[in-house]
Amino acid sequence: MGQTFSEIIRGDQLTLVDFYAEWCGPCKLMKPILEDLKQRIGDKARILKVDIDQSPLVASAYHIQAVPTLMLFRNGQVLWRHSGVLPAAKLEQVIGQFIFKTEQASVDPAP
Repeated sequence: MGQTFSEIIRGDQLTLVDFYAEWCGPCKLMKPILEDLKQRIGDKARILKVDIDQSPLVASAYHIQAVPTLMLFRNGQVLWRHSGVLPAAKLEQVIGQFIFKTEQASVDPAP
C-alpha cells in the first residue's frame, strides 16, 4: 500500500509538491520541466503532483490560491513555496540549497 500525502511530506527526504489542475495552461508547462528536474536530481528529492480538484482538502489546508504552486517539504515543514512556472535549473538550485543545508547540519563539528 502506498504512503499518504502527509506520510510523504513528514519524511526526512526533500519532497517537491506541484499543486496543479488539469484545466490550467501553465500547469501543463510544468510537466516536462518536472520530468527534466527528476533527471537532474535523481533520488536527492521526491517529486509529487497533487491535483487540487481531486484533493481539495489538501489544497485548502495549504492555502493554495493559484496553480501551479510548488512547495518544498521536509519533516512536515514547508521549506519553500512559489506560485507560477519555474525552469528546471531554478528548481534544481532551490533544492540544492536545502540538500547543502542538510549535509552541513549532518557534519560533526570539529573537536
